[in-house]
Amino acid sequence: MFLAGLSTAVPPRSYTQAECWEAVRRADRPELTPRTRAVLQGILTHDNGIERRSLALDSLDESFDLDPDTLHRRFARHAPALACEAAAGALERSGVPAAGIDAVVVSTCTGYLCPGLTSYVSEGLGLRAEALPLDLAGQGCGAALPNLRAAQALLASGGYANVLCVCVEVCSAAFYLDSDLGVLVSACLFGDGAAAAVACAKPPARGPRVAWKAGASMTDPARRDALRFEQRGGMLRNILTLPVPSLAAKSAREVRDRVLGEAGIGPRDVSAWILHAGGRRVLEELRSALALEGGDLGWSAAMLRRYGNLSSPFVLFVLKAALEGGAPPGWWWMSSFGAGFSAHGALLEVA
Repeated sequence: MFLAGLSTAVPPRSYTQAECWEAVRRADRPELTPRTRAVLQGILTHDNGIERRSLALDSLDESFDLDPDTLHRRFARHAPALACEAAAGALERSGVPAAGIDAVVVSTCTGYLCPGLTSYVSEGLGLRAEALPLDLAGQGCGAALPNLRAAQALLASGGYANVLCVCVEVCSAAFYLDSDLGVLVSACLFGDGAAAAVACAKPPARGPRVAWKAGASMTDPARRDALRFEQRGGMLRNILTLPVPSLAAKSAREVRDRVLGEAGIGPRDVSAWILHAGGRRVLEELRSALALEGGDLGWSAAMLRRYGNLSSPFVLFVLKAALEGGAPPGWWWMSSFGAGFSAHGALLEVA
């Protein structure tokens, strides 16, 4: 499998963390108790690796409109638009026409539509009615790699030549405020965005040659409650616990060691690290667990600083940045993790 035409999309408005704190400071909301304000101030006014986030909000005051209908409307309005924008960019960059797409796979966890987002992407891009639509949900931040593995399986079946892969999250449609530390941290970390790629059975006619060589996943249901969404008051509420950074690092290392070992490749043979960044602490744990140098995290840290944690599209933002930023060719390692508790990895060969 080859990945072509990588493209991303974010809402037009981007807000600094300082601006987010000012919105909290002036807001008159019952959820914002003195303790809650103090916690939010501590996160938003100190360096947590994030400078700004793109949010599907006309103003930050809208971020406090936390009723189920408003949040659903936000997702229903912006998720299809962001997905279509990223997908259209991927088609244009890849040189594959809409008529050449045999299947579309869309991953999201921050809202629900039925029919799913594949219906909107198929309509927006004018895909053939025969193109297989697959909507994947419930995989959280790690979803990009399972999405790509689904595309790989379709291509390997021989019945498909080109699969459009899309990850889109409107995290601002899943914000929640209460006194829980994990909930408050989540409200300060996540941004909105989408990313797409065309997975091809044959090398693309244009752009860099990104070959998928091997991939693996692992899931630990016993740690399911460490990182998940729950429904409370008709809204999605993020469960984010303190063990998550160490869990992510441990799981990421196990998947990496398994895939690289089977491929006969050592970590020192990897020339670029394409890692999901849940936050600065997660990156620090990954650096330690994977025995990386500070510069190895540069692509992930840069995307975290510019966009915050985008959930499922994030690792594709990192891949695109590395491809366009001149990362050295050779073996690249891509890693994501999320709800489940699950971790995923892929070995890429870039030329």
